[in-house]
Amino acid sequence: FLLTLGLFGAALFYGDSVITPAISVLSAVEGVEIATPKMAEFVVPITVAIILVLFGVQKHGTARVGTFFGPIMALWFIVIGLLGVASIVRHPQVLFALSPHYAVLFFIHNHTDAFLALGAIVLVLTGAEALYADMGHFGKKPIRNAWFVLVLPALLLNYFGQGALLIRDPSAVTNPFYLMVP
Repeated sequence: FLLTLGLFGAALFYGDSVITPAISVLSAVEGVEIATPKMAEFVVPITVAIILVLFGVQKHGTARVGTFFGPIMALWFIVIGLLGVASIVRHPQVLFALSPHYAVLFFIHNHTDAFLALGAIVLVLTGAEALYADMGHFGKKPIRNAWFVLVLPALLLNYFGQGALLIRDPSAVTNPFYLMVP
């Protein structure tokens, strides 16, 4: 029993500390392929380099990592929010999606598909879990402030911007996040 429990704990540890960061960094770097397919062969080496730097810097403490990555993350959220705003300005009718009326109609007309779409909505929000994983380092108040002041508005603007892009160009459904960039 103890061996099984130990293996289960080790699996959880590896999943959270090794596999999840690798997949997160890899999926972020894969966007380079969309910008220029010639970079496809460099995706894995770039990912490995980023992870090595992250793990190398991490031994100096989370304060140093936060000092380095905090401004980068803030800039990231500001940029994706601004990209969303630029797209929303071109097609403001995307904001009609805020009306519960359209959500109800969507469920009335698309029974099973509407239920499956809820799964995608859950995936959109699960990234927020990462904020709470670091609560021990930063505390509730800074996490809450960062979420409501920067992260949530930027994500909402970007998601609505992607919707506006799809109104303008339905073929952008292949990758609206990257195709929204001019």
